[in-house]
Amino acid sequence: MKSLADTWTLANGTEMPCLGFGVYKVDQEETGPAVRTAIETGYRLIDTASYYDNESETGQAIRDVGVSRETLFLTTKVWNTEQGYEETLRAFEKSRKKLGVDYVDMYLIHWPDTPYPETWRAIEKLYREGWIRAAGVSNFLVRHLQRLQETAEIQPMVNQVEYHPWLTQPELYNYCRNNNIQLQAWSPLTRGRKLKDPELVRMAQAYSKTPAQIILRWNMQRHVAAVPKSVTPERIRENAAITDFELSSGDVDTMTAWNEDMRFGSSPEKFA
Repeated sequence: MKSLADTWTLANGTEMPCLGFGVYKVDQEETGPAVRTAIETGYRLIDTASYYDNESETGQAIRDVGVSRETLFLTTKVWNTEQGYEETLRAFEKSRKKLGVDYVDMYLIHWPDTPYPETWRAIEKLYREGWIRAAGVSNFLVRHLQRLQETAEIQPMVNQVEYHPWLTQPELYNYCRNNNIQLQAWSPLTRGRKLKDPELVRMAQAYSKTPAQIILRWNMQRHVAAVPKSVTPERIRENAAITDFELSSGDVDTMTAWNEDMRFGSSPEKFA
């Protein structure tokens, strides 16, 4: 059974925590306390982005909490308006300085906007030079991954997408599994929209767990990493408490069958 400290091994051998903490839409003043609580709880993957406008606060919280930098896995992302070869190199340096770190554990293309092959070329350079330990993408569909594969010298190690029992994206899931690309779920808890779903609530009651814990455990057993977000200390700790039980294989299959292709965030379909 996976514990909070356990990891998935990426294609290049880098170990990435199975469960992380995201700071999307976390206000600057709330970022520090939330990140500190997450790290004190045991989270070791912290996920931010230049677009979130809280990289400085995230970096300061990491320093304030006093854990060794080498024990953390820090992710940030290049935004659409920053894409392109030279633009990405500049964007990364800006993010790195805001975070106050010597390197970033993973750098992602936030969305498959038009110049992403050139953006990826810059990320390959950052990877080769040791500025990042792992290179990945976010919100890429199969067609975007296939296009990138045509020119990439280094294949993406992670694809971070919206993923939960009501959006299982089977084509993308199978493609990533078959090509050794680790899927990672953003908004794994559906932004709270489905936490009162009757079927989910019944399953949570059967395991004496919360609906959120059931979803996160489902992700883990589907070999999908996850980065839930909260600013409430109780919820941050609750989301981490998913390592003392397992769903039956039948219940995992039942939840997977809930798929409705239901998105609660933006869709990557608009990107060619």
